[in-house]
Amino acid sequence: MNIVAAEEVTAELVKETGWLNMLIFGLFVAVTLVVVLRASRNNKTAADYYAAGRSFTGPQNGTAIAGDYLSAASFLGIVGAIAINGYDGFLYSIGFLVAWLVALLLVAEMLRNTGKFTMADVLSFRLKQRPVRIAAAITTLAVCFFYLLAQMAGAGGLVSLLMGIDGKIGQSLVITVVGALMIIYVLIGGMKGTTWVQIIKACLLIAGAAIMTIWVLALHGFNLSELLGSAVEMSGNPELLNPGLQYGKTETSRLDFVSLGMALVLGTAALPHVLMRFYTVPTAKEARRSVVWAIWLIGLFYLFTLVLGYGAAALIPQETITSAPGGVNSAAPLLAFALGGPVLLGLISAVAFATILAVVAGLTITAAASFAHDIYANVIRKGKVDADGEVKVARRTVIVIGVVSILGGIGAQGQNVAFLVALAFAVAASANLPTILYSLYWRRFNTQGAIWSMYGGLGSAILLILLSPVFSGSETSMVSGIDISIFPLSNPGLVSIPLAFFLGWLGTVVGKDNESPQKQAEMEVRSLTGVGAEKAVDH
Repeated sequence: MNIVAAEEVTAELVKETGWLNMLIFGLFVAVTLVVVLRASRNNKTAADYYAAGRSFTGPQNGTAIAGDYLSAASFLGIVGAIAINGYDGFLYSIGFLVAWLVALLLVAEMLRNTGKFTMADVLSFRLKQRPVRIAAAITTLAVCFFYLLAQMAGAGGLVSLLMGIDGKIGQSLVITVVGALMIIYVLIGGMKGTTWVQIIKACLLIAGAAIMTIWVLALHGFNLSELLGSAVEMSGNPELLNPGLQYGKTETSRLDFVSLGMALVLGTAALPHVLMRFYTVPTAKEARRSVVWAIWLIGLFYLFTLVLGYGAAALIPQETITSAPGGVNSAAPLLAFALGGPVLLGLISAVAFATILAVVAGLTITAAASFAHDIYANVIRKGKVDADGEVKVARRTVIVIGVVSILGGIGAQGQNVAFLVALAFAVAASANLPTILYSLYWRRFNTQGAIWSMYGGLGSAILLILLSPVFSGSETSMVSGIDISIFPLSNPGLVSIPLAFFLGWLGTVVGKDNESPQKQAEMEVRSLTGVGAEKAVDH
């Protein structure tokens, strides 16, 4: 086992692992392209392209959900957070996992019964189609764009660490390659091809994390207490096992954690690319099974991150982690190098690239479906368009979204992209979740309440982020040279989520919209029983 300095690791990466990483990643791309081409043979209808013909089983879809949810930021970021901040770092994992109970108990089954392809299908079921679909499409595109931006910019940063490709031009080239592959996957394979890419990636990521976890535990006699003791000893920080290292120092930091926790727990159940996965199964029962499988796989993975985080703290000096290219995100790659040298590092870095590729593909098809199905087919053409025409627009939208995300990723290089992910969760929790829950559970809820809640949640989340320290006013801010930070918290969830729920209630109470009681009754029966729900044969 090698414990080495950051400079030595970086030099070793450039010399020994760059070609290996590219080889393994190239192999992954070749295999998945073959899978995507085979899957594309059956893409004949809109249901095939958007929802994979509703042909996946619960376990298959649950594995794909895990692949969609476990992003590179989740893998690299959480391991790094645990290595540096110990207990407080693991709280991220708990927040991400607990969020699935909200999805399972409140959203998954009813959403599958009520909708067809997108989140807007549910929100507009008993409300006015045009304004609600436009608002839902705007919030969907906002969440997907910021997620895409973070993933694409993260790809550039990961390359500088793992392949020795430095400089803006080299990283821009890699971002362009990732974006081009994403466009090809979604253009050819649709949801079916994207789902298989996510299933393969989830298996690779969980298997890679499992191998490293067993390796770390074996070095410590499969004794967790010994591992934790070694982590404390190596870090020289006896507080590594105690809460409060990151979020307990000031009153503001405690509130910040509550705000972040609200965004993570409530945002997950309203992420458009996660919600869209519930439509790829034939029945609501399979949607429920999907979430159960996803909970088990994601929970298992986050248990692995606990061992890997403390393993990194036990085997690598903290100054080596913090001074390496990529900062705390370097903890997992450095641990792989310390355990298995260039070969294991090559495998883990290739899995990280596969992770980025799978996540951006899922985000892209969600954004394309939202525009083509909600804006083009139902608002512009008012439902008077055939499936072929709708899918053609979706494919053109994929190209546009791909190009925009490539340019955005290139522009965001070297910036603090953590706020982009936080904004995606905050927007989802603020703009989408209140309207979803009110639509499914509150009979009186009307169009004005939905509009106020969605636009109010979206606007307040973005405004508070712009006025927070993550945008300006601190050393780690995205924009330097200005200071407009008057909102003290890094995540707006504590304010924007309750505000969105309040606006939904207020808009309904003061609004004069009288929604159809027949449609409301139909939605209630359909959501609870599945009678009339979309089946695999629907076009």
